[in-house]
Amino acid sequence: MSWAGKILGGAFGLFVGGPLGALLGVAFGHQFDVGLDGIEGWRFKSGDQQRIQMAFFTATFSIMGHVAKADGRVSQAEIDLATRIMGEMGLAGDMRQAAIKLFQEGKHSDFPLQETLRQFRLECHHHLNLVRMFLEIQIQAALADGSISSREDRLLLQICAQLGISRFDYQRLKLQLQAQQRFYQKSHYRQRRAGSVSSQPSLQDAYAVLGVTASASDSEVKKAYRRLISQHHPDKLVAKGLPEEMMTMAKEKTQKIRKAYEIICAARK
Repeated sequence: MSWAGKILGGAFGLFVGGPLGALLGVAFGHQFDVGLDGIEGWRFKSGDQQRIQMAFFTATFSIMGHVAKADGRVSQAEIDLATRIMGEMGLAGDMRQAAIKLFQEGKHSDFPLQETLRQFRLECHHHLNLVRMFLEIQIQAALADGSISSREDRLLLQICAQLGISRFDYQRLKLQLQAQQRFYQKSHYRQRRAGSVSSQPSLQDAYAVLGVTASASDSEVKKAYRRLISQHHPDKLVAKGLPEEMMTMAKEKTQKIRKAYEIICAARK
């Protein structure tokens, strides 16, 4: 049975009347009239995980569109980021069109942000690592065009408040993601320019990726590294409800974290 077929067969009924169900209805509504055979999608496990996966997919792309529109216009860089995430998830055909429609729904001025976040948090059953992954994607959407505008910053703080994430944790996560962005860009730029994988990003950015300073002890650095690896471990996130198609994103994050840790360890020897 296709992914949309499973929605109609069971879990979708749990969303009817809620904002996630309404958004899914818009994303797949045209398919419901012509049949479900043409929709190829994800394989879901039964029970809560199925609902969590659908909630994550629906909330991620719709709120990503809302964040992209926060400063008044959606830049090409923000569109490219959404497209890249769809590619990393292997979305094609009807599933890709559904993600695009969700992104577009999020751009509407009457998008029910508070209600969508409230239902998303409820469906995630307080899986903090999954909520963190969702927030990281939204911050990355705001960072797609190089910086976070004041409007985007206020919106992200509003999202954090709804999800039970403190301002301090948001600021710390934002700094880490900004460092990851610089870390990734410098690494790839130097590799292309020098033609060698031995070129390294800065040590300062490596510390920022782990969320520690150069004055941190070896044990503190190791603790920060292990915590981040645990938070982003693909298998753990999938077990808690992350769609399996998003494992590529989780793997990339763990690779960046490991690379940063390796740079710090090498500098401390």
